[in-house]
Amino acid sequence: MSFYNFDRIGPGRYQERYGADFEDFQAGQRFMHRPGVTLSQQDNLDESLDTMNSAMLHYDANYAGKTAWGKPLMVSTITLQRAIGMAAVTFGRKRCIPVFHEIAMTAPVFGGDTLYADSEILAVEPGEHPDGGTLKVKTGMTRADGTRVASLTYDIEIYRRGRFPGVSLSAEPVAEPRFASYREQPDGALLEQYGLFFEDAQADETFVHFPRRTFTRSEAIERSRRSFDWTPQFHDASWIDAHQGGRYRIGEPWVVGAVTALSTRTFGRVVANLGWTDIQLPVPVFEGDTLEAESTIIDKRESKSRPNEGILTVDTRAYNQEREPVLSYRRRLLVYRRDADTPYAKAGY
Repeated sequence: MSFYNFDRIGPGRYQERYGADFEDFQAGQRFMHRPGVTLSQQDNLDESLDTMNSAMLHYDANYAGKTAWGKPLMVSTITLQRAIGMAAVTFGRKRCIPVFHEIAMTAPVFGGDTLYADSEILAVEPGEHPDGGTLKVKTGMTRADGTRVASLTYDIEIYRRGRFPGVSLSAEPVAEPRFASYREQPDGALLEQYGLFFEDAQADETFVHFPRRTFTRSEAIERSRRSFDWTPQFHDASWIDAHQGGRYRIGEPWVVGAVTALSTRTFGRVVANLGWTDIQLPVPVFEGDTLEAESTIIDKRESKSRPNEGILTVDTRAYNQEREPVLSYRRRLLVYRRDADTPYAKAGY
């Protein structure tokens, strides 16, 4: 089975994988998806207003306080969307979801609840599309206290091996324990995992991160306003039309933040980011640009003061769709050791 987080694409060079191939699935498999997510009343309000939901139970606390719930009830479509999104690490090579057989909401969800998703493969069918097959899946959503709050049964079409667009036919998963996508639980369930422990990181290895990141006009405007950067190239339409060819520019701090986030699946065991140095931005980023990031481990050393962690030095580079370099920097990362006292098992990871 191709249940590994990276493909080898060259000597010491790895491409992050996202999702398994159709051939890797079989009826009876159970997956515990990670990470979980803590929902807020702001999420509830935004979802309700964005969908023009007129049920005041979701956003009028005065009204909701006089109902049996006693407080605003989380809108069900949030739970549905998060369930499918949280399962995407396993089902990331999907073509589509052609049918939901049932969407059941079995317990209330409120702001402050933390939810986790899990999925069982009920059936595996060849399907009608030449590039994929069909899985029948049951995905559940559970609060951190173990209460089941939702259950979805649906069909999902998954690309066959070598058919997922954009993946090289010669790409093969790297079957090394340090790159394993799942950790088998005592009951046979497969718990998703990602990120290199300190011991797993090796100098001179390069990781091409996935997914890529496309920037939008709304980001340019929103991020400049929220950061007090009101210079015109980010939000002033008349100025941008006259002086910037109509293309909205993405602020440099947001580019740095977004690219850094792209590396977090490879470096998911990080305790803390100790800082950036030598940050270079040779080409500006505009709305519509798509960036791909890659990182090379430069060296590693023991932490003198923190026995549970070690320190990695990592160089990260980002390129736009023309393969022009738009950002590079060096970071030092504090990373958990594999056998140290870590929070993973305690938190269900």
